[in-house]
Amino acid sequence: MKLAIVGGGPSGLRAAEVAVTSGLHVTLFEGKPSVGRKFLVAGHGGLNLTHSESPTQFVTRYEGGSDSFWTSLLHEFGNQEVRQWASDLGIETFIGTSGRVFPKEFKAAPLLRRWVERLRSLGIRFQTRHYLHALRREDEHFLLEFQTPEGIQQHAADSVILALGGASWPQTGSDAAWVSIMESLDVEVTRFSAANCGWEVDWHQDILSTVEGLPLKNITVSAGGKSISGELLITRYGLEGGALYQLGSTLRSLPEPILTIDLKPSFSSQELMDKFSNSHPKGDLFKAAAAAWKLAPAQLALLRHHVEGWAASHQPNLSPKLLADSVKSLPITLIGPRPIAEAISSAGGVAFSELDDHLMVKRLPGLFVAGEMIDWEAPTGGYLLQGCFATGTRAAQGVLEYFEKEPLAPSLYQEGKKPPSPSQAAADETQKRK
Repeated sequence: MKLAIVGGGPSGLRAAEVAVTSGLHVTLFEGKPSVGRKFLVAGHGGLNLTHSESPTQFVTRYEGGSDSFWTSLLHEFGNQEVRQWASDLGIETFIGTSGRVFPKEFKAAPLLRRWVERLRSLGIRFQTRHYLHALRREDEHFLLEFQTPEGIQQHAADSVILALGGASWPQTGSDAAWVSIMESLDVEVTRFSAANCGWEVDWHQDILSTVEGLPLKNITVSAGGKSISGELLITRYGLEGGALYQLGSTLRSLPEPILTIDLKPSFSSQELMDKFSNSHPKGDLFKAAAAAWKLAPAQLALLRHHVEGWAASHQPNLSPKLLADSVKSLPITLIGPRPIAEAISSAGGVAFSELDDHLMVKRLPGLFVAGEMIDWEAPTGGYLLQGCFATGTRAAQGVLEYFEKEPLAPSLYQEGKKPPSPSQAAADETQKRK
């Protein structure tokens, strides 16, 4: 049986790995000259492979698909399996202070290089510079058309896994051009939007001259009834930061998105006022508040701008209480998200209603999808790569079931064991063929 995998990102590579170690003939097609380009870009920040938190908490990080779906996926290939997989490739990992899991080298290139070498040794055939142009089903197989430097080329396969990514970082090949192909097959695709991205703010120039490039640390941000602790970065165009990323889907749902910042979440408004009084303030109330509450320059600038702007229209008496209340609830009006091409990831993709539990397209048996092609999203922190690894694993196991083979990994998980390492699985397959 021949399996074609289209897309050389983490989900496609992982699917290829699972499939080939179970005896399938696998060809992986990639539109760019090399695989793993977005994987390498993700590694610029140290390559956050996964997170160490418990499966129960891990599941809550995903939007799109049911909790039971993600629970099942993370049981099959979760954070412990990712760390073991990296170890089998000779890459040691560690858990950072935030709970995130990184390679000790903090680099993506060594891991990707060893991974590709392993896949080649297992017999996977790589076809780069093959950009998917069309896909259709003919009788009992699929016919794929690729745009190549030599022109249009056709390839037949008994089953196909599409792992073509979402719509962010299009320069890496994740350009969502596949949407028209899926829609031509009557597969519903949810419109893409930017996720894990900055949001634009109409800053006044006097603010930017003071705070551009400065962080807001140890804060809590809220929107739509949801609150996240973390930090933000003030940029020329608005705000960036992990706390903001986690509120992305909530902010997108609001007709007029407003971010409310608690600059001192460890203290109540009354406690701040008590601190202010005990500091025996003199002169400028803002400077006195900054000293009493230990406000960073960016925090003070935002507080002053908000209070003075609000006071100009409401004409209240400037008081410690007004400052304390503003510190606890400082609103920032957001214009909208940054362009999707700049986003770390995207929301949208093939609707879950089109897929079965094995990520096979219901109306096209034998066609599977994985990774960011599917309509799910997660915050940064290891959840995105973990989701790609897990969906790639599930899609490949779905192919095995489709071919009526006994998948290796599910039976091993049922016995409470870990899946075989790539080297061990390859050795087992070689011995079996003998």
